[in-house]
Amino acid sequence: QVQLVESGGGLVQAGGSLRLSCAASGNIFSINIMGWYRQAPGKQRELVASITSGGITNYADSVKGRFTISRDNAKNTVYLQMNSLKPEDTAVYYCNARLQANRWSGFRDYWGQGTQVTVSS
Repeated sequence: QVQLVESGGGLVQAGGSLRLSCAASGNIFSINIMGWYRQAPGKQRELVASITSGGITNYADSVKGRFTISRDNAKNTVYLQMNSLKPEDTAVYYCNARLQANRWSGFRDYWGQGTQVTVSS
C-alpha cells in the first residue's frame, strides 16, 4: 500500500504565500518524479511543477518565478512554496509520485487526496 498525504492548503489573500507538503509512505522501493497538479472548477487537471529524484525541475509557465518545488528524498516528501498568489491560482492541488513499490514492479503513478487552495482578491 502506498499513501500520499498532503497538507498546507487554505485561504489566503492575493499576494500572499502558502507552502504545500506531500509525504509518500508505505511500500516504496524507488521514487522517480514527484509533482503537483491542480484542478480548478470546470477545468482539466494541469501540471503545476515537478521534480526528479536528481533535482531537475519543471514548471508551468503560469507559475514560473512565483512557485518553487523542492524535495527531501530521505523523507519521500515534496514541497511547493507558492508566493505572490493570484485568484487564478485557486484550485484543488494534488500531489503525484511516480514510483516503484518493489524492485520487480514497474513505475506507476500515485495520487494524493487533494488540498484546497483559495486565493481571495
